[in-house]
Amino acid sequence: MAYTTIDDPSAYFQTITWTGNGSDPRTITFDGNSDMQPDWVWEKSRSLAYQHNLYDSVRGGGKGLVTNNDAIEVSDNANGYISAFTSDGFVLTAGSTNNELLNENTTTYVGWGWKAGTSVSGNTSGSGTAKAYTGSVNTDAGFSIIRHLGNDTAGHTIPHHLGAVPKMIIGHGISGDDATSWTVYHHALGNTNTISLNETAAVSDSSVWNDTTPTSSVISLGSSGNVNDNDDAFILYSFAEKQGYSKISFYKGNGDADGTFVHLGFKPAWLMVFHSTAGNENWMLVDNKRDGFNVENEQLFPNTNDDEESNDEVDLLSNGFKLRRNNTRMNGDGAVYIYMAFAENPFTTSTGIPTTAR
Repeated sequence: MAYTTIDDPSAYFQTITWTGNGSDPRTITFDGNSDMQPDWVWEKSRSLAYQHNLYDSVRGGGKGLVTNNDAIEVSDNANGYISAFTSDGFVLTAGSTNNELLNENTTTYVGWGWKAGTSVSGNTSGSGTAKAYTGSVNTDAGFSIIRHLGNDTAGHTIPHHLGAVPKMIIGHGISGDDATSWTVYHHALGNTNTISLNETAAVSDSSVWNDTTPTSSVISLGSSGNVNDNDDAFILYSFAEKQGYSKISFYKGNGDADGTFVHLGFKPAWLMVFHSTAGNENWMLVDNKRDGFNVENEQLFPNTNDDEESNDEVDLLSNGFKLRRNNTRMNGDGAVYIYMAFAENPFTTSTGIPTTAR
């Protein structure tokens, strides 16, 4: 039986926490089993209401995006930014005003990093004028970053280079005159629907994905300005499932303190959940570093700049996660929740060695 092809998830994903010290610049080094040069870093202050900041190697250091609003790319934020990616971490640099976003003295932070690593480029295909794209991909981990230009034509297809069908895609505009919402495709919602990472709105009927399921080679776009305005630049973060390392699916809540158990096939290191039908609940994000013991209770919210909130809602177990509260955010009775999760350890390695819960 093939349990997994990834025995050490820290080669592809890691979480790191730090306390700001005001120095400039400052290098943050991951502490996982493997050295990992990240290609995508998502950072957030834990203790103060500062924005979520996203940086990637395709757009380049110093070019930030924010998940809790719809702003386009900001270069060299005056309040601090990630200026470079190192062989096992990233460099924090103060802005012209201060460095509160990433390294303010005594403020606590968390950073999540994913590795892509193989450069790709070419021209888009499908309907309309072909446009240039660049990117970085890791087929072993099922993750790609693609920067493309839009052509404002339904049926515009963007290569993702995963060699597998992506189960979740997070897209955003990075240039142009108009800000655009963060647009999310999740296979459990279908190709005629979309949701927004920076909003609490429930799933909505939309042609943003051209009512077409992604293939193992391309993502099909509608003419929506969110991902395909002519000659504006966009970023697509795409994720395919890998057994024992990542899981992208859905569950139904049971409205009970003895909540729903969700089998993943690995001990989760990172979990993002969204109530896809409620229309008034935050995206929820937990990890294995900010608390360290079950029940995991330190939550952040990608759609807001709120600081960390303590709620004993979810157990991160050796083979999945279990809800521990009766609430609509993560465990409403009969409610449907979509999620994406990444592993700390596979439940069983490729050589048959099992993991344990902490």
